[in-house]
Amino acid sequence: MHKVYRIDLEDALVVLRAAEEEAERIGVKETVCIADDGGHIVALHRMTGARLTGVEIATAKAFTSAGHQRATHLFNEPPNGPALPGNEAFGINQMIPGRFAIFVGGFPLVHDGQVVAAIGVSGGNGTQDKAVGAAAIAAFERLMADGDGDVGGNGRTAAGSRAG
Repeated sequence: MHKVYRIDLEDALVVLRAAEEEAERIGVKETVCIADDGGHIVALHRMTGARLTGVEIATAKAFTSAGHQRATHLFNEPPNGPALPGNEAFGINQMIPGRFAIFVGGFPLVHDGQVVAAIGVSGGNGTQDKAVGAAAIAAFERLMADGDGDVGGNGRTAAGSRAG
């Protein structure tokens, strides 16, 4: 057995607020989705004025990043992005239509070497989505440092165990 960490709602809201603060600072209306390690939504917010389609897109980005344990833009980053034409995972986004995003805006949240959650950001251009994602990641890292290294913050633990 091994220890599995999962983000809880309280911590997800801290990460979500940090993302939204950065979006406001740079002047972009974003939809932000925080998903757990299984890609299930923990927190989701579409900022006032953000595109309606952002909900599905941010959710897909968070799902993909959690499930594949990597930032979504890495799938298409030249020259070796696995989803680029001719590479090993070309067409992977068709495996789970509407849920698998292979463009910028999905970022894993890592604690103690494991993906414990992911964030999906939709509404800006690639540079803006990366900036909002970076702010969210930084908030998560501060939260883990302030919470004695436990997901759940403030010394609480959201750890469980499962066979593996």
